[in-house]
Amino acid sequence: MGRSKPTISDVAERADVSRATVSRVMNNEPGASPRVRERVRRAMAELGYEPDQTARALASGRQRAVDVVAITNGPVVEWLGSHPYYSRVLAGVTSALEGTDVQVRVQALSSPDDFAAVDAIAARATVGVVLADVPLAAALRFRQRCRRVVSLAATSSSMPAVEADNAGGAHAAVEYLHRSGRRRIAAVHGPGHSADAREREEGYLRAIRELGLPEFVERGEFRREDGHLAARRLLAAHPEVDAVFVACDLMAAGAVQAITALGRKVPDDVAVVGFDDSVAAVCANPPLTTMRMPVEEMAVAATRLLLDGTIASGYRRRLPVELVVRDSTGPGSAVAPR
Repeated sequence: MGRSKPTISDVAERADVSRATVSRVMNNEPGASPRVRERVRRAMAELGYEPDQTARALASGRQRAVDVVAITNGPVVEWLGSHPYYSRVLAGVTSALEGTDVQVRVQALSSPDDFAAVDAIAARATVGVVLADVPLAAALRFRQRCRRVVSLAATSSSMPAVEADNAGGAHAAVEYLHRSGRRRIAAVHGPGHSADAREREEGYLRAIRELGLPEFVERGEFRREDGHLAARRLLAAHPEVDAVFVACDLMAAGAVQAITALGRKVPDDVAVVGFDDSVAAVCANPPLTTMRMPVEEMAVAATRLLLDGTIASGYRRRLPVELVVRDSTGPGSAVAPR
């Protein structure tokens, strides 16, 4: 016969506290010292105890919810309000929750090092947590504090994830530009703390080296103004650049603005390819060729994992990205998904 699952009584015995104290710690309620809380959490980890999230929610009178966590790296309104990625994540999560009694809650962390906020969110979690490109250290902290977590970006081998083929998409973008006749293909990479940005950088570098092309690189945060500044620096240092692969559409829109402000034409002088296929790509002038990232589909899949309640450690699902050709690279036709 299989080994029985540990109970709250087992945790209380291992931590040498009462069952009521264990309940307070699990529900992040007052009445336990930091030392006791740490002892209870250590006992839960050692026993592999996973609280029944539905029972916890009912007992505490809380509404069951899926928490969507984003790192804002600054004011919430400035970051979440201006970046289309998060609206697409929320659209996917909301779609997956239709017909259920589960709500969606947005949790914004101003810093990836705010572990106190991570602990508080994890303690209040009921159905589970979807991490929207949360860096490794914070993601692992969530995983330690709440086992019902799914990331939308690659973090660690133990973290369940539904991710996009970022590296393959970047590689395909460079190949497409090369087939279009471009030979001096630069890149504007995203922030180093983002797993998505690092994978896109890896795909770009692999393609450049396979094709024997020179490497021209700048980087910035996933913001329009960073793309604008990076493109200016690129063209000032390397006026021979004839194409730019940019880590996200918002940055790519800024890059287009910078290129045209410098008196060069897109795509005649410099072709531009973004990544995401967000509203920023459609609204750019000219509209952006981009790698479509299936954000909504990823969010739906992650949410359904949480609703099903069966998330294996190290679960991985990788969805393909697709080239969408628009005016920023000139006329052409899309290639097959990667």
